Amino acid sequence: MAADPYTTLGVSRGASEKEIKSAYRKLAKELHPDANKDNPKASERFSEVTGAYDLLSDKDKRARFDRGEIDADGNPMGFGGMGGGSGGFGGGAHRGFGGGGGFEGFSSEGIDLGDLFGDMFGGRAGARGAGMGGMGGGDPFGGARQQRRTAARGANVSYRLSVSLPDAANLAPQRITLGDGKTIDLKLPNGVEDGTQMRLAGKGEQGAGGAGDAIVTIQIQPHTCFKREGDDVRLDLPVTLDEAVNGAKVRAPTVSGAVMLSVPPGSSSGKVLRLKGRGFTRKDGTRGDQLVTLEIVLPEGDADLAQRLEGWRDTRDVRGKLGV
Repeated sequence: MAADPYTTLGVSRGASEKEIKSAYRKLAKELHPDANKDNPKASERFSEVTGAYDLLSDKDKRARFDRGEIDADGNPMGFGGMGGGSGGFGGGAHRGFGGGGGFEGFSSEGIDLGDLFGDMFGGRAGARGAGMGGMGGGDPFGGARQQRRTAARGANVSYRLSVSLPDAANLAPQRITLGDGKTIDLKLPNGVEDGTQMRLAGKGEQGAGGAGDAIVTIQIQPHTCFKREGDDVRLDLPVTLDEAVNGAKVRAPTVSGAVMLSVPPGSSSGKVLRLKGRGFTRKDGTRGDQLVTLEIVLPEGDADLAQRLEGWRDTRDVRGKLGV
């Protein structure tokens, strides 16, 4: 059985969703297999951390775990609330009789208790007559006789999906191949980030109670030109001296394709131009911007340029604000 998910993530039981997400992102970054290729234990730990986050990020599963209804793997726990003490029918989170082994995984909501104890005491009639040790005649478990065992679902399966930065910004559909060889196209969610998890219901391992889910963790890949800054995208754009001095329209790449960008006359290196709506898609559907920083690139050893500037000096105190 998996370790306590709170312990695995290093958070308290009263941790907020934000604290749980922050702890997961920190551990996932440290333990990511791509950063620990020579450490197989890191990969195992990464899977444990992902499984713990999967449980605690699901409000329903977390509540059920906190109540002792399921274990850290999401499987149903044992007989809850039928009397205390290790000598009786196991209370609380005990998984079987007397808090030990035997009949592991049974649930008081998922088994015909009359059938079970009837077999133990020599049949249904014997169980009724014996009254379960002085509990009186009739069916000692009331309506429990009509309940049936709830079969366990199959295990969840974790996947990692690498997504390019432009695709993440544009929410471009992504194709993923599952463990059974089938491929599906995923629609990235608004507000996608590195470490965002997507749940594919019924795409996990098969079990007696149905299939588990597939948990897909998004990994946004670094880009050679673009850098993410919150919901915005940054780009350093080289321009020539004449384009900066005289102004020009130049082609500039964006995450959604190239555009014509107007460089104002007299632009200096470091000037930032804003392209509206060319950033990442936020959770509300709006988009951030692309911030373009101009970089003036001078030619090396250009005799013509040197001749043209001969005798000209810029008399401004451009470093005065630095105190030098």
